[in-house]
Amino acid sequence: MFSDTHFHLHHIWERGLDVPAALQSMAAHKPLFGLDIGTHCDDLFPRAQKAQELVAAIEDEVARETIKKMMYFSAGIWPAEEAILDRCNQIKVLESTINQAMSQEDFYGFGKGRVVALGECGLDHHWNPVGVDQRNEDSFTAELFHGEAEFFEMQLELARKLQLPVIVHSRDAFEGTLDCIKNVAYDRGIIHCYSYGKQEARSFLDRGWYISLSGAVTYTKKARMQELVELIRYIPQDRLLLETDAPYLAPVPHRGKTNAPNLVEHTYNYVAEILNTSPQALSLVVDANIKELFAL
Repeated sequence: MFSDTHFHLHHIWERGLDVPAALQSMAAHKPLFGLDIGTHCDDLFPRAQKAQELVAAIEDEVARETIKKMMYFSAGIWPAEEAILDRCNQIKVLESTINQAMSQEDFYGFGKGRVVALGECGLDHHWNPVGVDQRNEDSFTAELFHGEAEFFEMQLELARKLQLPVIVHSRDAFEGTLDCIKNVAYDRGIIHCYSYGKQEARSFLDRGWYISLSGAVTYTKKARMQELVELIRYIPQDRLLLETDAPYLAPVPHRGKTNAPNLVEHTYNYVAEILNTSPQALSLVVDANIKELFAL
């Protein structure tokens, strides 16, 4: 129960959190699935090695084996300016990396077939020059806008070639994201950390996409609460996923702290209450969707 479809294990570790303890806590719920997400063309193997080390440090043997069975990986390229400008070369590196990983009989001790998605990739037009991503609208030229869209479409095409679902990052870029998806016409994957409304969700859902909600839903402003409730109740049960996006977006009551996969339970509790169901029943719904999407 309480699977997490999106986290960055190495970033959690870099922030000084006791990752083995957090994973051991998560193991108590016997989760089906946890997805460690990539953001650079060549980060898959270093991430998997770090995950192997962190899981090996879990003291409880049963918990350690539970997490090993849960752990899966994606590989993709976030639309950083330097990656956009080097997109042709980066796509080649990404494809080679994924093919090499998918051919391994035992991927860093986690087993065969552990790379199950391409991403995260997409568009980001949230302008915050002093933020972590340092997005600056003034420096985002027409060339970068065009290149970012082309880069996203290249990764959608690669996902089709590799027959993998896509983890899509879309922030303040609904129309551009939808245009790219329409251009490529590959509709298999997740709109992760969903931040748009009901009408935008309909556009993605009608094409077959899954919607993933993060801990951010737990601190929605009162003025937007009714919109959130309507959105959550609108998403069909067979298209709903939940995530942490750890180490970011820790849910209430941990808002502002480093997020970790074990905290996804709070998001399940919150969404389940809106859906008038139990967290346990919701976890069964999410796990069924995970099995379908990732062909587990």
